[in-house]
Amino acid sequence: MSRMTRSRIAGLVGVVLLGGLLSGCSYNKFTAQEEAIKAQWAQVENQLQRRNDQIPNLVETVKGYAKQEQTIFQSIADARAKMAGATTPAEKIDAANAESSALSRLLVVVENYPNLKSDALFLRLSDDLAGTENRLATERMRYNDTVQVYNTYIKQLPRSLYAGWLGFEAQKYFEVPASAQQVPKVDFGSGQK
Repeated sequence: MSRMTRSRIAGLVGVVLLGGLLSGCSYNKFTAQEEAIKAQWAQVENQLQRRNDQIPNLVETVKGYAKQEQTIFQSIADARAKMAGATTPAEKIDAANAESSALSRLLVVVENYPNLKSDALFLRLSDDLAGTENRLATERMRYNDTVQVYNTYIKQLPRSLYAGWLGFEAQKYFEVPASAQQVPKVDFGSGQK
């Protein structure tokens, strides 16, 4: 072999070794960031479960005042069942959004029952739920921040060239659906007090 050929082979081996070392470092960072996403998602799930556990108490309190609002109570029950059956982050995000929508409709109903708004049990439950909603909003924000860092990292060159090959793909953000940005509309029909 000529000296030039050996030089080219040595250069190629050097590039392959350097690439291997760099991808190993990226692999570890991919893994660490993916685990950070999972840990942050666990925090979101913790707050979703807390909210899911509080809802029955709130609904039972409101039911005592607003017996004719069965469709809202049913939509809340359906949303809770959807949350209980969700297994992936995407399914849980959809279920959480359905639950948020149902809760916002429930709070519109509450506005039409002044006695309910002054009930001590309802006030305590609403404060607990408001606190949980704030915690949930914080955890969703942290989750999305963690996903953003990870998604940016795997999309940058040269990592984007081999991230998919190593099995690392972009993660889904916890996005609020467009319907959540609209003011809920409740039709009381002829059952209004």
